[in-house]
Amino acid sequence: MTAVSIDVYGAAATISPHLRRTPVLRSTIQTVDGPRDVVFKLEYLQLGGCFKVRGSLWATLHARAGGTLTDAGVLVASGGNAAIGAAWAARIAGVPCTVVVPETAPEVKVATLRTLGAQVHLVGLRYQEAADAAVDIAEATGALALHAYDLPDIVAGAGTIGLEIAGDIAGPLTTVACVGGGGLLAGLAATLRPGDRLVGAEPLGSSCFHQARAAGAPVPVELESIAADSLGATRIGDICWETAAQHPAVDSVLVTDDQLIAARRMLWDSHRILVEHGTAAAVAAVTTGAVRPEPDSTLCIVLCGANTGFEL
Repeated sequence: MTAVSIDVYGAAATISPHLRRTPVLRSTIQTVDGPRDVVFKLEYLQLGGCFKVRGSLWATLHARAGGTLTDAGVLVASGGNAAIGAAWAARIAGVPCTVVVPETAPEVKVATLRTLGAQVHLVGLRYQEAADAAVDIAEATGALALHAYDLPDIVAGAGTIGLEIAGDIAGPLTTVACVGGGGLLAGLAATLRPGDRLVGAEPLGSSCFHQARAAGAPVPVELESIAADSLGATRIGDICWETAAQHPAVDSVLVTDDQLIAARRMLWDSHRILVEHGTAAAVAAVTTGAVRPEPDSTLCIVLCGANTGFEL
């Protein structure tokens, strides 16, 4: 039993007219065990190049329906992708968007935010510093404070991906997704069917979910990974801990930076798909054999973000 209500179906009904239903691609990739059939969920084709708009839009429209969305619009602290999602949500809803990002945020993401019309504040070197500043700005302006991963509506919006996957692929499924603060993992966990399995993949140097499971509770972690620009949470979200971390069908695996870099290159060479390093952690979990599905289970890899430069 979870401590929060995750209304994935309500989110889907509200946001689906405004967003893309991203496709799936059935393919084969090379792994340490040889060729393996997989299904890619091409969520990087979503508005903003990432899944984050789903939760931001649901939170924004839900707040409007409840009378808590003001003329100040929305505000979010993020390393980049959640901010882009919030900016898209604000554009769809017709309200202003203010974002607070670390000074280390990738320039490609900051440029996108400004193109979308968001007011951008660069604060600190880490996500938590940006988040602390965002609290002060929200209190001063009355803007709706969104969260990158730890609000029920944000999690429910991410969970709509799981509903789409279940609608497109017969079960049982082994779904693999990367983990930052855990909003995506928690949302997917809320849509698991009997027989399904969910695996959270993280880089060794950015692994707050894995370390929380090892400790038996969320713990602060240090970041030292090439993927920390998108998987930069230093503590797993409370909602993820309550919903996914202790779910018997949810597993956790680690990959190294070298492995996710190689998986990212493989995905480009074999499919001409270019994703973020964080997203590539989910691919690396399969190519390295860290995730091996049961014989009767279809393997689905969520390619959740592609806000990245062209370098490989």
